[in-house]
Amino acid sequence: MARELIDVALARARVLAEARPLAPERVELADALGRVLAEDVASDLDLPPFDASAMDGFATRAGAAEALEVVGESRAGHPAEGSLGSGQAIRISTGAVVPEGAEAVVPVELTESVAAVAGARERVSVPAREPGTHLRRAGEDVRAGDAVLGAGTRLGPAEVAVLASLGRARVECGARPRVAVIVTGDELVEPAAALGPGQIRDSNAYALAAQADRAGALIVSRAIVRDELEATVLALAQAIEAADLVCVSGGVSVGPHDHVKAAFARLGVQERFWGVALKPGKPTWFGTLGSTLVFGLPGNPVSAMVTFHLFARLALERLAGVPAPPAERAVARLERAVPREARRDQALRCRLESRADGWHALPTGPQGSHILTSMLHADALALVPAGEGELAAGERVELELLR
Repeated sequence: MARELIDVALARARVLAEARPLAPERVELADALGRVLAEDVASDLDLPPFDASAMDGFATRAGAAEALEVVGESRAGHPAEGSLGSGQAIRISTGAVVPEGAEAVVPVELTESVAAVAGARERVSVPAREPGTHLRRAGEDVRAGDAVLGAGTRLGPAEVAVLASLGRARVECGARPRVAVIVTGDELVEPAAALGPGQIRDSNAYALAAQADRAGALIVSRAIVRDELEATVLALAQAIEAADLVCVSGGVSVGPHDHVKAAFARLGVQERFWGVALKPGKPTWFGTLGSTLVFGLPGNPVSAMVTFHLFARLALERLAGVPAPPAERAVARLERAVPREARRDQALRCRLESRADGWHALPTGPQGSHILTSMLHADALALVPAGEGELAAGERVELELLR
């Protein structure tokens, strides 16, 4: 009897239901890029912390055009001493503290030097100026006590910069999930090996490890396992012991040399689903042993990459501390008609083009699950729902972004 396939959304929900965030750890800010913040961050000071000049020029009082006596200088990191009186100006640099009594800054290019009597201070002619001109007010960016970043935020360059401005040299982040990758097959050899009869070079272990690394994981092992039950059991036991998430590619079907499911059973891995209504990716398997998440992904290279993106990547997000991993979705118009599958959704590898009427999705070429080059230049997976007939050119289709 054919097994019942579950839909993609239900499969993803089951994965997320089993994934638990790992214990957080303190991370040096210089090492925090790409990590997931595990604490709420509020500011304990105003940013900027003082009124500052937005231009090189002269700090003055507001008012009509006049000639002013230059009585000092405020440089970045070296504030002027004293306050500004009537008829006076202080030379000021961008970012420097605005002296007490100043109400505006006049850019240097709008001023003119005025000849002064020998021995007198420098004088400068300035145009009329409104209060607040070219000033950066204290707290204009952030006020003391403001919530700035929330737990679950993936830290990009901007987030790291803001944390630095707040004086956070170390931050609490979710741990990097440990990932073990296993590929099965007597036919597989390493990329540097010469090919013997019936052999192919392993790409899946490298692809899956690269996807996991891009998702923020730490790769703890990568191995080729031959089509033998005992070897598969041993490799899986070692991987499960060392990792938070294990990806096995190949061997999850029902052929006489597919030993992965039997090895899962031997080790006590609990099946959560097997078989997804997806093309490519139908034989995808997912289970757990304790807190370790175990994925049995198809052996075809495109199927392995697609199912990793749709399922294992979500699990890594949750393990790393993202509370509700977002689906990176968009909508585009399909550039050419695509035949539908009656019982399975399809994940078409597509290149995206921006046009006047929005995004257009162009399939990258032949879509066979063995055609690894269909992943080259793919910006997204176009999700074609199951059904009869075809999805016509020009129809809007949901996308899961890859880049």
